[in-house]
Amino acid sequence: MKKVSGLMLLMICIAMSACNKKAQDASASAAAPAPAPVAAAPAPSASSAPVELTPEQEQMEKKKALLEYGMMEDQYLNDTKGQWAASAKASSTFGDDRKNVSSVNQGSNVVGAPDGKTWSNNQQDMGFDWLELSYAKPINATEVRAVFLGKHATESISKLELQDTDGKWNTVWSGISDQKEERRGERTWFVKKFDKTAYKVKAVKLTFANNLSHGYKEVEAVQIVGE
Repeated sequence: MKKVSGLMLLMICIAMSACNKKAQDASASAAAPAPAPVAAAPAPSASSAPVELTPEQEQMEKKKALLEYGMMEDQYLNDTKGQWAASAKASSTFGDDRKNVSSVNQGSNVVGAPDGKTWSNNQQDMGFDWLELSYAKPINATEVRAVFLGKHATESISKLELQDTDGKWNTVWSGISDQKEERRGERTWFVKKFDKTAYKVKAVKLTFANNLSHGYKEVEAVQIVGE
């Protein structure tokens, strides 16, 4: 009888322990935070759709672009640190192959500030050409700005060199030009900035890879910037 009573007591203890564990597990589950709901993807904004401009708005955007171009060009033209070429020479001139070179295409047209006169080379898409500009006052240069009519010259420039007062040429840039045709105004400005030269610069040479852009290269002026 004592053995039976002891066995019953043990079973009661086991049952109570199991109930207690279930209660603890249930309490822990209730205390655990519920997982956060997955946020739904935001609906496309109506503002992301392209906005169609009215004719008046289109005209205003064109005027805004013209004004921005004018301000940029005015800054270049009136830069007190800028200097325009005093003389120029080129590897070829339009008409060379026919022995009929017109004055409207000669390298001397690049001398001075932009005035509508240009130098044009003799090949549209073959070989290389160069244009060399000399300046009255040698300076420690930081930038070169070349002014072109049309897109062919800007996209075909492959090298920019500077000549020091000892006559040595130094390459400051070479490669494929990323300059695109200017659509806001008549002229396209090819601008290259570089670290201030330790030497005084007296001349600039632009090299054109003619096959990079089909067409004659028309250069109006070349400005060097520095002190």
